[in-house]
Amino acid sequence: MLPNERLTYSAIPERPALALPGGARLAVWVIVNVEEWDIRQPMPRTVLSPPAGGSPMPDIPNWAWHEYGNRVGFWRMLEVFDDFSIPAVLAINGSAIAAYDPIARAARERNWEFMGHGFTQKNMQKVENEADDIARTTEAIAQFAGRRPRGWLGPGLTETWETPDLLVEAGYDYVCDWVLDDQPVVLKTRSGPIINVPYTQECNDVAMMLIQHHKASEYSDRAIDQFTQLHHDARNSARVMAIVLHPYIMGAPHRLKYFRRVIEHISGAGAVLFWTGEQILDWYNAERSRLGL
Repeated sequence: MLPNERLTYSAIPERPALALPGGARLAVWVIVNVEEWDIRQPMPRTVLSPPAGGSPMPDIPNWAWHEYGNRVGFWRMLEVFDDFSIPAVLAINGSAIAAYDPIARAARERNWEFMGHGFTQKNMQKVENEADDIARTTEAIAQFAGRRPRGWLGPGLTETWETPDLLVEAGYDYVCDWVLDDQPVVLKTRSGPIINVPYTQECNDVAMMLIQHHKASEYSDRAIDQFTQLHHDARNSARVMAIVLHPYIMGAPHRLKYFRRVIEHISGAGAVLFWTGEQILDWYNAERSRLGL
């Protein structure tokens, strides 16, 4: 199916009002992306261009830049989650569970949700067997976390024409790749629906820091401005806000305080629930039932 064949256009003011428990306006979820980069391949992202051009292998500077996030940056970010007692969702490559076992253990100890993120950090359109990659990722998470993941985020939000179909067939309940709404959306597949839970490209440190090359403070400026608008929008019908982090980006020493500033602001605003993706999914499905959708 083409993308526009998987979903029906819907203007948000014309929808039935969604209600969060306790009079909350917004469900905010924070996604931490933990990845394993294969030193034998070109790096998925770069902080330094090769001085003589080309795609050197091994690319030690860019591999090490990412590795810093898993060795140091993640633990810096973890302090913020602990200080505010909020959950996160760990979008993790299947291979990264073994490669970065202490990170996976820290997430499991805190009852974070584990979300499938490809077996390695590779464009899903370049994976030899997509169904097998999804299955390997699912199995790696299930064995470690004790239950199968319910949500999926493609590496770099990449999908093939068949990804939603394959995810449903592999037992997934939601996906995050379709960044096109502030409320969950039902996608059609060849064997039943899957829910797209709102993700973000705007409040995403990859877009801001690596592609648009903003200074670190842009992260808090943009996230707080987005929160303020969504909080206003949600006065009559609930909205979902996603915040996206990568340990090698927002876990850097000069950026961490701007993530903390965002969480501090949202925590003090009121009428907000810090939820996981599966909590948002279950709430939305209950609302669909209540509203007869």
